[in-house]
Amino acid sequence: MRSWFRDTTGGLPATFWYLWTGTLINRLGSFVLIFMAIYLTTERGFSETQAGLVIGLFGVGSAAGVTVGGVLADRWGRRPTLITAHIGTAALLLTIGFARDRWAIMATAVALGFFMDAVRPPFQAMMVDVVPERDRLRAFTLNYWAINLGFSFAAVLAGLAARADFLLLFVVDAATTLITAAIIFLRVRDVRRPQGFARRRDAAAPAAGLRAVFSDKVFLVFVLLNVLGAMVFLQHISMLPIAMGKDGLAPSTYGTVIALNGVLIVFGQLFIPRLLKGRSRSHTLALASVIMGLGFGLTAVAGTAILYAVTVLIWTLGEMLNSPSNATLIGELSPADIRGRYQGVFSLSWSVAGFLAPVLGGFVMQHAGNAALWLGCAAVAAVVGLGHLLSGPARERRAEALREPTATPEPALAA
Repeated sequence: MRSWFRDTTGGLPATFWYLWTGTLINRLGSFVLIFMAIYLTTERGFSETQAGLVIGLFGVGSAAGVTVGGVLADRWGRRPTLITAHIGTAALLLTIGFARDRWAIMATAVALGFFMDAVRPPFQAMMVDVVPERDRLRAFTLNYWAINLGFSFAAVLAGLAARADFLLLFVVDAATTLITAAIIFLRVRDVRRPQGFARRRDAAAPAAGLRAVFSDKVFLVFVLLNVLGAMVFLQHISMLPIAMGKDGLAPSTYGTVIALNGVLIVFGQLFIPRLLKGRSRSHTLALASVIMGLGFGLTAVAGTAILYAVTVLIWTLGEMLNSPSNATLIGELSPADIRGRYQGVFSLSWSVAGFLAPVLGGFVMQHAGNAALWLGCAAVAAVVGLGHLLSGPARERRAEALREPTATPEPALAA
């Protein structure tokens, strides 16, 4: 056990642990999105359609945020972008918590989505910057573990806070966001240029840098596969609770079943790096897609809480294989000088999937039936797995061509 712990956590730079700590604290207070729909319908008198519109507007802001956040991460710097986005998020959380007018809530939702998800590209880019290539799988696994550990506790704490006062959800979420900003401000400095770094001409202009990303066919195939895979994965948020409700299961049962996802990740994710070490990433991503497809496909025959729980455990295993492999690969496919833009476009794929998953899922469920939706998810996941096998060699050649000759030095730490 001591050897496993050392292999899993040892040798990572101090800056990584500051970022990791900020992630954990922030996720422990990530209350608002969990209970947003309930808050809007019970406290603010929104209809279900209006509440869905507000959440959709959050997604619109998110799509813009990840794009702009990626550009700013390259041009302005990772650290100032992270600090500004966190402070903006905290301010908007308080704003939407105190807002009463419906139009004000809708407008604030767009801005909140923008600032909240503008964090993602600079954070991911800084993780790649400060962690040597050989340790990135471990680093992203640890960070993913922290996200799920924090989220698991947040779901419980949010329920307790909501019983006392819904406003408390927004206040605590804003406070933990500000604490994360303070950690970055006090303990992290921006990355230095790696040795041998040559600034490309297209990095000087945001539009030119984004054109470089969108002209990278190898990368765009990877992004497209992620959109398809994410559309399958996100059905657990949009269509799974509806399917369980049609089988006569209470919303609390859905909460208990979906909690198994976080529990399995918390207890099993840290063993993934040793399992994946030395294995083909393309084969790993393909296997992850097949396992997720199997889990969601079996939902077609589930009808009891136990069977739904089994399906959740199956697709969670695929998620555990997919996430760290995805994160390390995107870092290696992005040139150092426009890495933030690459992270932004990749994050955009999640925003696109977040919009398409409930729309298409609801359409298929309504017009073709429950079984057609889940069997369709299995088919899409199989296509994604085949896509990873076919496109994998080109990705690995691109990653090898972009591999830096020397390890990126760690940024200086603030005194």
